[in-house]
Amino acid sequence: MIQHYTLQEEAARCLLCFDAPCSTNCAHGDPARFIRAIRFDNLQHAGQWIIDCSDEELLAAEKACIHYDRPIRIRELAHATEYQKSTAVLPDLTIDFCGIRCENPFFLASSSVCTQYEMIARAFEAGWAGVFYKTICIQDIHEVSPRFDAIRDKSNSEFVGFRNMEQLSENPYTTDFEILHRLKQDFPTKVVVASIMGTNDNEWIELAQMAEKAGVDAVELNFSCPQMQQKGLGSDVGQEPELVRRYTSCVKKAISIPVIPKMTPNITHIVLPALGAYQGGADAISAINTIKSVTISEDAEVSGKLTISGYSGKAIKPIALRMILEMSSHPQLQQLQLSGIGGIETWRDALDFISIGCRNIQVCTAVMQYGYRIIDDLISGLQSYMQQHGFTRVDELVGCQLSKFASTDKLDRDSIVYPTFDHQRCVGCGRCYISCRDGGHQAIQFDPLNRLPKLIGKNCVGCHLCHLVCPTQAIGYSRRVTKK
Repeated sequence: MIQHYTLQEEAARCLLCFDAPCSTNCAHGDPARFIRAIRFDNLQHAGQWIIDCSDEELLAAEKACIHYDRPIRIRELAHATEYQKSTAVLPDLTIDFCGIRCENPFFLASSSVCTQYEMIARAFEAGWAGVFYKTICIQDIHEVSPRFDAIRDKSNSEFVGFRNMEQLSENPYTTDFEILHRLKQDFPTKVVVASIMGTNDNEWIELAQMAEKAGVDAVELNFSCPQMQQKGLGSDVGQEPELVRRYTSCVKKAISIPVIPKMTPNITHIVLPALGAYQGGADAISAINTIKSVTISEDAEVSGKLTISGYSGKAIKPIALRMILEMSSHPQLQQLQLSGIGGIETWRDALDFISIGCRNIQVCTAVMQYGYRIIDDLISGLQSYMQQHGFTRVDELVGCQLSKFASTDKLDRDSIVYPTFDHQRCVGCGRCYISCRDGGHQAIQFDPLNRLPKLIGKNCVGCHLCHLVCPTQAIGYSRRVTKK
């Protein structure tokens, strides 16, 4: 039987197939959807997709699995999953952003996930509330090949980090505005934001006015792309607070719809350009764009050459959260609304951004890896969390964690939390002992005969490295006590 703590590990092995054979061979359920719900942190709801399946059907689904190694243990996953049907009405996820009503806070980020009408139409039909369309400029854009590279986990199946060398939309700019106009006509309840980039005042104004004429809901100003071919564009602008103020101001004066500058993380103090946006009259801020980075591999070479370009994916989430927090905590910037970007893959990721001040979430890399279908678990996961914790509106979640943050000099340094060991879960691997011995404070003994760890209390500083390295979640926390 699969243990509870390995459910997601097994689900992570799934290839997340298109037209999954496991589901096509299951008459009364959808095992692929069941596994995907576990993978994207919706364990408590996953069972609904296989609740009517017999063991024989699940066995047939398992036999149909096309995994390159061994089939996913669908029956064991099913037996280890508890699900109870509920008749409760799930919370409404609508939220206002810059005065625009959004059916939920989940948007596509300006990138290759939203470059043409057909793509975005499918995303809207799947349930995404809106789109920040791939950045439009007047110049001709010529991209390289290949243009992507990834840092993967040890299974080689998931992106830990993702690097891209893309610039802006390759469509003629008049074509892009026609696409935006058509999207707004065909999907009037969805939110369409035009991302634009100019090289001078006149270009910024021209593009913004064309966007407004196309009928979009708002304009995002790309001050943050880290891999522009020409100097003086993208993150070159975002690193200069005065340029951010100037271009924000000229666009704001030229149009009547909301203006949303997009911040670069390639700067020490993000508050400075954000203040420039505020002084220029911005309605909101998008943050963050990708982080300048280098990967060294043949996969990243363009005709034998390597370059610096943008890094995204799960690895950048803590950096993005830090920058959002800095802006949320600044008195003047609290007057602006925030759209959060950076490493968002599950509903918990989204909740983290919302809880420190974002009213809107943009997703890119996760869609590139898993497709638009992740919206299902983003929505159901957030709704379930709200229902369990008594929240009726997304507004109630916005900024709910801000009061917990403090500067390091305000943290409690007079108490300690010791680790506890669950010997029923412990498999005797000794990882906690090795890490504490070689990277901690030598506070764990390990008996090679019974293969059980034991705490040396006088040496323990409560760092909880042992908890973090334990592969079976057998190490927990004691109650907090005063240091001796």
